[in-house]
Amino acid sequence: MAVLNVNIDHVATVRQARLTDEPDPVWAAVQCELAGANGITVHLRQDRRHICDRDIRLLKETVACKLNLEMCMAEPIVRIAEQIRPDQVTLVPEKRAELTTEGGLDCLRHKKRLAQVVRRMHKKRILVSTFIAPDQEQILASAQTGCDAIELHTGMYANAKGQKAVQKRLADLEAGKDFATEKRLVVHAGHGLTYRNIGAVACIRGLCEFNIGHSIIARAVLVGIGQATTEMIGLIDKFSEE
Repeated sequence: MAVLNVNIDHVATVRQARLTDEPDPVWAAVQCELAGANGITVHLRQDRRHICDRDIRLLKETVACKLNLEMCMAEPIVRIAEQIRPDQVTLVPEKRAELTTEGGLDCLRHKKRLAQVVRRMHKKRILVSTFIAPDQEQILASAQTGCDAIELHTGMYANAKGQKAVQKRLADLEAGKDFATEKRLVVHAGHGLTYRNIGAVACIRGLCEFNIGHSIIARAVLVGIGQATTEMIGLIDKFSEE
């Protein structure tokens, strides 16, 4: 059965809008964990637009469940990961001007650097996942460089218009999951998933974790982050059992 990791980046986004000390993403992580989240995901960006170094340090000290650090492969960020030692890093592409992560990591193009980062993370006993499109070449490159897992980019599914397009994207995700499983990779999924579209993806057997942030934080504004987390877990459980 698949589990939920809550991405709390946008709790920090609200805080940074006023450059103050609230809401605190560390407090939010506690509430998500108490509500049953399997893990906490945060993206430490180079521009520190939301999550900052202080957050990562405190989360490492306080999160009892899985701490998943999304990060690019820039050297300063890699060094921070080595120092903090989260349970897992998820390697993502990063552009300064983007609103959120655009597309998956090009593991084929950056294969040499990826292999270097994987070796360094493994020396610190940190699991490594890559955030990639459901493309066989990208999946193979992840496997060949020693990654433990991949996170399939579900954005194309989330943005698909019309039933035919949706079914095509779901088929792509399932095929990617099957190929990754053959290569002995653990398979996660995330990006653009909401309470409205999680069902069809949760039905795909073999997906182990979902990383979901914006939709949960948006719901939390209305009902609280504990209830918002519980509601998403309920949907994942419901559809993954069908």
